[in-house]
Amino acid sequence: MLKLIFWALLAANAALFAYGQGYLGKVEGGEREPQRLKSQLASERMVMLSAAEARAAAETAAAEPASAATETPPEPVPAPVATIACTQAGSFAAPDARRFETRIDRLGLGERQSRISVPFQEVSSHLVYLPPNGGKEGADRRVAELKEKGVTNYFVMQGEGPMKWAVSLGVFKTETAAQSLVNALGKQGVRGARVLPRGPQSTRAAWQFRDITNEERTRLAGIADDFAGVQLSQCK
Repeated sequence: MLKLIFWALLAANAALFAYGQGYLGKVEGGEREPQRLKSQLASERMVMLSAAEARAAAETAAAEPASAATETPPEPVPAPVATIACTQAGSFAAPDARRFETRIDRLGLGERQSRISVPFQEVSSHLVYLPPNGGKEGADRRVAELKEKGVTNYFVMQGEGPMKWAVSLGVFKTETAAQSLVNALGKQGVRGARVLPRGPQSTRAAWQFRDITNEERTRLAGIADDFAGVQLSQCK
């Protein structure tokens, strides 16, 4: 029995030795690595990598798809909104100013709106006059012309100021009455008569709005329309 086992092991070792030496032929695909490299197409272009180089190449290949997947396309740049540099509303009497301020606060314009004071004249009368022209001598010539045309109601203004040597032709409460006199004088041949509103100077409230959109201006105009004599205008 021991002899049988001995000869069986010997035969097996002999078979393995013969296979390793190639005496028993080559199984396709069973070549060793150097022999496999020789059988590859364009083997001269193949490069053997070290273990560290192989790991680095694998990590780079794994990272490239991940980074490409995480990239997001750039967001489109919104088109600029057209705005109006400066719009002014006013002037307002005190009661109207409070109502206007309450209504525009609902628009939420914040620091883009500001309240200012503007000069205002409380008109109490309207002067019909001939402007000064040539000092006292010019005023005397105008008076002589008025007399020739049958105008007897006149007064030469002599106080210091821009109206010195102007010729007053009448003072009226309303602009309509003053304009009627201008038309009547024109029919008499008197040319150059003007109407000047007169009254004490004061200030009133007004608002300026900066960098507002066309839509916001439209809403402001709708609010201003509810106040008599108030309009929107361009400002600096």
